Amino acid sequence: MSIERIINVAFQVYDWLIFIRIILSFIRHNPYHPLIRFIYEVTEPVLGFFRRFIPAVGMLDFSPLVAFFVLELLRQLILNVLRMVGL
Repeated sequence: MSIERIINVAFQVYDWLIFIRIILSFIRHNPYHPLIRFIYEVTEPVLGFFRRFIPAVGMLDFSPLVAFFVLELLRQLILNVLRMVGL
């Protein structure tokens, strides 16, 4: 498996974790379930970072949308740097 493929899969998995977290915000769930705790613990550092700069508008939290956008830019940047280096 190429490093480019590994990076793409890693970012895609993280995107799915953020998406699942968005879905969890709309349904009742047990926050102490190990899988749900894992999702929150893995996604909170990124989402919490963006929440510091982007306040919620009423009940809407736009930090996941910004996170999707920034993560995609970061993925593209990493891949372009790797291509320039020749990996």
